[in-house]
Amino acid sequence: MFMKSYRLPSLALALAFAAGTPALAWPGGPWGGPGPYGPGWNGSGSSRDSREGKVSVDRFVAPDVGSGLKLAHIAVVADPGGTGDEREAATFEAAVVDQLAKAGYDTINPDPRGGLITEVHTGRDVVEPEEERHSPVSGEMEAGVSNRGSGFGLGLSVDLSKPRKALIDTRLEARIRDRASGKVLWEGRADIITREGDSHWTNTAVAGRLAGALFEHFAGPRS
Repeated sequence: MFMKSYRLPSLALALAFAAGTPALAWPGGPWGGPGPYGPGWNGSGSSRDSREGKVSVDRFVAPDVGSGLKLAHIAVVADPGGTGDEREAATFEAAVVDQLAKAGYDTINPDPRGGLITEVHTGRDVVEPEEERHSPVSGEMEAGVSNRGSGFGLGLSVDLSKPRKALIDTRLEARIRDRASGKVLWEGRADIITREGDSHWTNTAVAGRLAGALFEHFAGPRS
């Protein structure tokens, strides 16, 4: 008996060949479970990446901060060296203002001659690029002739899932300075990885999550 394997460029070609040829039975079959060429149906899409939604945080406090962070008045501004969309930057600044207000700072009436100033910087990096488009149908055909007759085996894989969007690392950095001296008293960075286009992770949701994690247990002026 001899056997030959053929790659099927499309479902139409496979079915056209199958229509005129008796088929050999494969355990499980290409539609009822794993066949000789692997799983026959993959319509449930790719699984979620374990990194999605996880936040990492780093914080640094000046060793000689003294009572600097006890000053009650604080202003929040965009990092002078930062670039990006103004509306997006405003969303992250608002999230930082909210956290500082919860810590007990006066964010409404900053002292123009003293107090504290918080510089906010945001950035994004591609962790994993968007998947390339793939063919929804693939498979192989195996034909053979023996003293029992001829036949062929058909193994198809159907994948109706859409290519996954890129994984994006969004970064929020904040630096608190003494306005009078310009000295950095505190700084921190929070990162989160999300799937591009995920409706659960809008700019507002990401900003709130990062700011909340960055200033968690932050000691305010009344501590």
